[in-house]
Amino acid sequence: MSSRIDYESAVATGRGDDGTTGLLYGGARIAKDDLRTEAYGTIDEAVAALGIARAELGIKAQYGTLATGLTGLGDIILRLQRELFVVGAELATNPDAWDRLSDGTTRVSGEMVTGLDDLLQGLEADLTMPREFVVPGETRPSAALELARTIVRRAERRAVGLKRDGSIPGEQLLPYLNRLADLLWVLARAAEQAEARTATPARTRPRRSAATRSARGS
Repeated sequence: MSSRIDYESAVATGRGDDGTTGLLYGGARIAKDDLRTEAYGTIDEAVAALGIARAELGIKAQYGTLATGLTGLGDIILRLQRELFVVGAELATNPDAWDRLSDGTTRVSGEMVTGLDDLLQGLEADLTMPREFVVPGETRPSAALELARTIVRRAERRAVGLKRDGSIPGEQLLPYLNRLADLLWVLARAAEQAEARTATPARTRPRRSAATRSARGS
């Protein structure tokens, strides 16, 4: 059966009907389950999950229920979404065209990693950090940020395999993904605390402090 498209479409081409996809700057097509495709496809998922978080903030702003502490969070999320397109471009580039990549546009730059560090430092100074694992779900924006975090971690795992095979052109992509996942966790806590919510600990009984354990002789 022919895979030819019999109608005009701005999206569908039919070229991927055989389970292959193209890379940036041409070259041989690769399988859609190639590790590279898995990696930049996972980045695409993270962008979409961040979109959910940004949309939730937009709804709150529309109905006048956006907490003061959430002001500006949507802009940060949009910035991260756009930066993830840079990550995706680096992962999706044909190796024969790596010399055509540009820092900050199609290849992750050191400045992008530093920018995440700056955000982390500023946020952590104003937050009360949980002292143990927490269960996501206190607010809709924070839950969406946690979802994005887990997807970024999956992208990071895929990227580690690519790095091991020499299939990532730059040195900053892995540090960026690692730092981004950390930042998203902190942003989730910031979103909770901005709405006067406290993260739910993973333990049914909160962990006792060292002082309490010492007083009880345990």
